[in-house]
Amino acid sequence: MNIDAFPQLEIVPVNGPLKGRVVLPGSKSLTNRAFLVAALAKGDSRLSGVLSSDDTVYMAAALRDMGVGIDSEDETTLTVRSSGKLKAPAKPLFLGNAGTATRFLTAAVALADGEVVVDGDEHMRKRPIGPLVEALTRLGVEVSAPTGCPPVTVRARGGFSGDVVEIDANLSSQYVSALLILAACGEKPVEVRLRGDQAIGGRGYIDLTTRCMEAFGAKVSMPQPGVWRVEPTGYAAADYLVEPDASSCTYLWAAEVLTAGEITFQMDTTALTQPDAKSRDVIMTWPNMPAVIDGSQMQDAVPTLAVLAAFNNTPVRFVGIANLRVKECDRVSALSQGLNAIREGLAHEEGDDLIVHADPGLIGATTKAVIDTHNDHRIAMCFALAGLMMSGVVIDNPKCVSKTFPGYWDVLESLGVGLKLPVL
Repeated sequence: MNIDAFPQLEIVPVNGPLKGRVVLPGSKSLTNRAFLVAALAKGDSRLSGVLSSDDTVYMAAALRDMGVGIDSEDETTLTVRSSGKLKAPAKPLFLGNAGTATRFLTAAVALADGEVVVDGDEHMRKRPIGPLVEALTRLGVEVSAPTGCPPVTVRARGGFSGDVVEIDANLSSQYVSALLILAACGEKPVEVRLRGDQAIGGRGYIDLTTRCMEAFGAKVSMPQPGVWRVEPTGYAAADYLVEPDASSCTYLWAAEVLTAGEITFQMDTTALTQPDAKSRDVIMTWPNMPAVIDGSQMQDAVPTLAVLAAFNNTPVRFVGIANLRVKECDRVSALSQGLNAIREGLAHEEGDDLIVHADPGLIGATTKAVIDTHNDHRIAMCFALAGLMMSGVVIDNPKCVSKTFPGYWDVLESLGVGLKLPVL
């Protein structure tokens, strides 16, 4: 289906179990990590299983602008050819609303020689990057972001001078990952430390980063909790397999339990190592989900869980989700708005918590809910789940799923889900 031709999509409720085989897209998180680390490695690296989506296209284009060769073998396999050095680009690096690419490159471009501007679209220009800028400054990088958000200007001098840096990662674990990737390219060991006794959301994504770094020859250790020591190894070219995307898998796991279906994948999804894979155990508890769900370590799965909770037998409170307010949109607010569009009073915010007042009576009901996606792929994909169970759910701006899962609507259709242009 050509989604670009549809400003809105209405989901047709299913009348039976969803069954079929799905080939999941590659992990966005791992694809962009592998892209950057391979670009910092001298030689040819072969990446397989990669995701082609808006976010990864932005990362690849930025690396090409800095002199890195990226040649496609097929849709999911490519070769990254690099001298191991990044060149200052002739123009600002435009990264759309790709948070991973923006944060990682803000640090990595310190290894170039010359002025580099890292910028994004209107949404990215509202997403905070101040803590990372502050940390890079302490490492001796000349960097500025006057608004505390992109655009960021880095006057790069081919490296950095510091060997110890403290970071406030309360808003994003990506700040830590960005520093770790950079640190391996130093001239001496670097310690990256969390500020204070900080509990960090998305901690599993830092583990993804260090495993990816190690696959390309880096050496990272944790001498104590909240401290990472990175040796000055640089990176070596390598072959790297990107595993399927766990965040994308959450929608299909949820569709499976909602419809008592049977969906198979190209691999055993219980073997996925990404943080959102932990949500599978929670999803499988539906319609008797826990009364309190801590989303701090599976943040991108929270939208899926929140919509699933709307049809649960009992209410669910989501905690540990303050970071969702600084994602592609304020996801806590967007989820509350979308759920209340389905039925007034279905959800409310309490501080940074989201309370979903479950109503199993919604199954088979009719609504007139036009879901404002706020141009956020996860809001579009999770609310499609509501449309499986009740009539009248309309997704505004459905093409925003191209950020991480361009084939999402085709996958739903292949499983038997009907999609149509709504009559409003």
